[in-house]
Order: sequence, then structure tokens, then C-alpha cells
Amino acid sequence: MKISTFFYILRQGFSNIRRNILFSLASLGTIISCLFLFGIIYAVVVNFQSGMKELENTITISVFFEEDLPEESVQLIGEQIRVLDYVNTMDYISPEEALKNFCEQNYDDPEAAMEAFGDENPLRNSASYSVTLKDVSKQAEFVAYAKDLQGVRSVKSSDVTADGLSTLSSLVGYASVGIVVILMLVSIFLISNTITIGITVRKEEIGIMKLIGATNFFVRAPFIIEGIIIGAVGSAIPLVLLYEMYEKILAYVVGRFKVITSIFAFVSQEELFKTMIPVGLVLGIGVGLFGSLVTTRKHLKV
Repeated sequence: MKISTFFYILRQGFSNIRRNILFSLASLGTIISCLFLFGIIYAVVVNFQSGMKELENTITISVFFEEDLPEESVQLIGEQIRVLDYVNTMDYISPEEALKNFCEQNYDDPEAAMEAFGDENPLRNSASYSVTLKDVSKQAEFVAYAKDLQGVRSVKSSDVTADGLSTLSSLVGYASVGIVVILMLVSIFLISNTITIGITVRKEEIGIMKLIGATNFFVRAPFIIEGIIIGAVGSAIPLVLLYEMYEKILAYVVGRFKVITSIFAFVSQEELFKTMIPVGLVLGIGVGLFGSLVTTRKHLKV
């Protein structure tokens, strides 16, 4: 393609937008609205999943040993657990630590309770490994594996909590994908209508161009450029707005709601937008490109 042809097509693409300025603005506004909502949904989902991951890391599985198990066997069990790629952390809980934790959870004065027990530790056979997983959905698999290890007496896990977190995380993920798909379909529909109007207005001109030998690509290209421009601008504007808003909202929440931030770590602005920006641009330009391609293929048969 000649450079002069490229700039001609580019100028025609901008001209199409000016000719149908009201419909172009309607398409632009729709993409801005859709991608703004997409950005909000994405930020909520990412922070929600981050929070779920933190909660998952607090769900521990206790692996208890048989009574009077030799130290070498306890270490062997630990090595067999540690090699699993979905294991996040593993801590050894001695009988003394188990008693201390019990007193802290059940007595107002843990130190007095510990002194009351004296040298008689009621949890002397409660040594265990406290294990957390990278993926809580692997809990059932891990429990089955640990129970089969030689020297393991029992395994205690929170099946209901783990299943609830997995289900909730999946539901939020599916719902967000469904909403985004609907928003993108609406954008494609409006862009398609805008380009259809442009084709209708220029139908006679297009017919003359084709009669004198213009290729389908030469005729279609300005409308494709039009869709790409609308998609690019429509994605850039909400991304800039969201970038500025997220920083301010994050600073406000961190400054005003210390309780929330103490139990919930928000995703940083840099971490969130290093993915949102390219995804948003690809979605916006992709919607504009797809809408224009579908419309020109359907309506440029003159």
C-alpha cells in the first residue's frame, strides 16, 4: 500500500466520523460507558480475588501424628508434604505450642491457665503440621493424600469453609464475565449501526468508486479505520478516568477505614492497571474493528 493511499484512507475514516457525528458520539459514549463499567467490575473482581486468596491462606489443615512417632518419621512426613506444588506453608506445631494456642483461644488469662496445667500437658499427643494451600480447591485432594501417609493419625480440615470460598469465587468470576460480554455486544451493535448509516449516506459514491475499479479493501478501509478510532478513543478515556479515580479511592479508604485495611489488602494501582490498560485497549479497539468488519462485509455489496 502506498503512503498516499494510507493517508487518504485515514482522512476518510475521520471524515466518516464527522459526517455522522451524532451517531459516532453515541457509539463513543457507549464504549466509554461499557469500558468504564468493565474497569469497575475488573477492579472489584481483582480485589475480591485478592481478598479470597488471603482468606484461603488462613484456612489451615492440621496433620496429626500417631502417638510416640519417632522424630525421623515426623520429618519424613513433613518432606512428603513439602514436595507438593500446591502447598503454600507448613509449620510444625509442638504439644507445647498447641497448649499455648488452646489457652489463648479459650481463656481470658492464658498465662494463668498455662500455670494451672503445670507440667501436665493435656495435649501432649497433639503435635501436628499446620498446612495452608495455594489453591483451597485442592483441599480434598491434599486431605486424601495426607491420610495415606504412614505415621499420620488423623487430618482435620475446614471442608465447608473451603467449598464456600471456592464456590463464591467462581460465581463472582462467571458473573463478571457475563456482564462484560453483554456490554461488549451492546458496543458492537451501536458501532455497527453507526457504520451502516455512513455506508447508506455514501452508497452512491461507493457505487461509483467500485464502477471505476476500486477494490473492496479500498472501499471498506475508511469504515474499518472509523471503527478502530472510535474503539481506541472510547477505551482510552475511561482508562484514564479509572486510573485517577482508583488512586483517590484507595487513598480515601486507607485513610478512613483502618479496620478494613487491617484485614484486607487492596491491590496496588500499578499492579491493577498493568493488566487493565492493555486489556481495556484491546477490548475497545477489538470491538470497533469487529463491529466495522461485520458491517462492511454485510452492507458494502453495491
